[in-house]
Amino acid sequence: MSGTTDPGNPNGIQVGDIYEDCSFHPVLCTAVDEVAGVVLSGISLIDGTFPRSCDALHCGPVRIRVEEVMAIKRDLDGYTRRRKEELRRSDNT
Repeated sequence: MSGTTDPGNPNGIQVGDIYEDCSFHPVLCTAVDEVAGVVLSGISLIDGTFPRSCDALHCGPVRIRVEEVMAIKRDLDGYTRRRKEELRRSDNT
């Protein structure tokens, strides 16, 4: 990794990473398409749905640690509520 940040993929998510998508699902990244922006695609580690896709810049996906996945899976609704509140607070600052 070069240490420079891609402005279209500020979190540097790559194939094999686990990220939180727009629906707050932990997703295993299976593809990064850089043709029309940076579109991340993957498989939900909650329910196996695919393809799940996010725009790396506009959707704001963030990397998450594999250790967090089981906690999220146990209480996706609670995790979603907490993350929405965190995002709402950060938008108000």
